[in-house]
Amino acid sequence: MPVLLAIDDDPAILRIFRSIFAKQPDITLLTAGNAEQGLDLVAKQHPGVILLDIQLPDLDGLQTFRRIREIDARIPVVFVTGQGTTETAIEAMKLGAYEYLLKDQLTHPERVAELQNLVGRAFEISRQMHVPAVMGEEGGVPDSADLLVGRCPAMQAVYKAIGRVAPQNVTVLILGESGTGKELVARAIYQHSRRGADPFLAINCAAIPETLLESELFGHEKGAFTGAERKRIGKFEQCNGGTLFLDEIGDMSSLTQTKILRVLQEQRFERVGGNETIQANVRLIAATNRDLEHMVGNGTFRSDLYYRLSVFTIKLPPLRERGDDLPLLVNHFLKRFNRELDKKVVQVLPETLEILRRHTWPGNLRELQSVLKQSLLQAAGPILAPEFLPRYLQEPARPADEEPTAPSGGFDLQHYIRERLEQGSHNLYDEALQLLERQLVTEVLRHTNGNQVQAAKILGITRNSLRHKIRTLDITIERSVW
Repeated sequence: MPVLLAIDDDPAILRIFRSIFAKQPDITLLTAGNAEQGLDLVAKQHPGVILLDIQLPDLDGLQTFRRIREIDARIPVVFVTGQGTTETAIEAMKLGAYEYLLKDQLTHPERVAELQNLVGRAFEISRQMHVPAVMGEEGGVPDSADLLVGRCPAMQAVYKAIGRVAPQNVTVLILGESGTGKELVARAIYQHSRRGADPFLAINCAAIPETLLESELFGHEKGAFTGAERKRIGKFEQCNGGTLFLDEIGDMSSLTQTKILRVLQEQRFERVGGNETIQANVRLIAATNRDLEHMVGNGTFRSDLYYRLSVFTIKLPPLRERGDDLPLLVNHFLKRFNRELDKKVVQVLPETLEILRRHTWPGNLRELQSVLKQSLLQAAGPILAPEFLPRYLQEPARPADEEPTAPSGGFDLQHYIRERLEQGSHNLYDEALQLLERQLVTEVLRHTNGNQVQAAKILGITRNSLRHKIRTLDITIERSVW
């Protein structure tokens, strides 16, 4: 279970943390009233995230932070500060702290969710750094490890490429469709590198609005733009000495591309709205599911940045091209999800595996994991039978030249809700919204014959938002939209 450590000499603040995180039974909260007690717990309990007061009775916040870094530089530290000590917190972020929050915010109930989300993101960063990402053929792998599973020639080439490039301090570009495991490859490179004991941060460029991405990467000065109420330290500065993973780099604006190019060329940059030149000793790993060569050809991606990024390129194969890896992956994910869901499915019927083999897996490994989780939740007993698979996999495949059509009379929401209620769904709100959104976006794209510019105008959203929805909703645009 993830361990959260709060170090603060104010009993009232510790009570607030206990009341907030008592509602999250999946987190173990430990508390310490001074720096020495906290450092002792860091060494013995290895917390995933630390909440650290800046003004402690025995050591100040920066001294405590430096000692935490000596124990484990990969633990995300969130500073808790009063208004008068924010400059110290900013200095700590320059040294690699994850974030800081103001003490007066803790008394506002509406800010509790923000704190919980902040800690949740910090735990995810901690997991990416600490949970091993290893190749499937390595022996003695702990159950908690994230495995790169596969024996097909294309995956063997990926393993060799990771081993070849990880020790080198060069930029790596990972190419592959959505859901093929690009982040896992990036983590394997980081953990097998000489920077494996230093910080690792990951940014999804497609998930952050263009107007905020530059600030997220490079930071900004107070007043640099509307809403910039305080100085912010960007990820390049936070991750100094470590590794930064930029996912979906093909969705980056031309202005941000220019600043990334300068960092790669000169290892320096300025914060948004600032004049101070900042040095950045960061190893960059980038990934995209887009065709960067084609984007360079049509002028939407800088050629000089592409050449800088592709010093070493790793191409991940889609699941449909991995041959006999499918049974290995199914067995691997079944073992993991049996533990997570407290299930005991130990056998997959041949006809079930045949249905899985026939599917083209447009969502790749991400879709396979989703299918197996849904199937395990429906399974009754130790055998995974075809009837436990999601309905769309059980239906006969549509001929390749047949245009997909909407169900007769349109989407029957009432029938869907009744069906999911009977199946015992515990996430019906999100399921229904996602299905409705997929139906809406798909129909609009069919109306525009796949023209995303026209579809974005009809939907009233930006083209970048539409691209993000197309990826997250697993919508494919080929000869038809499905």
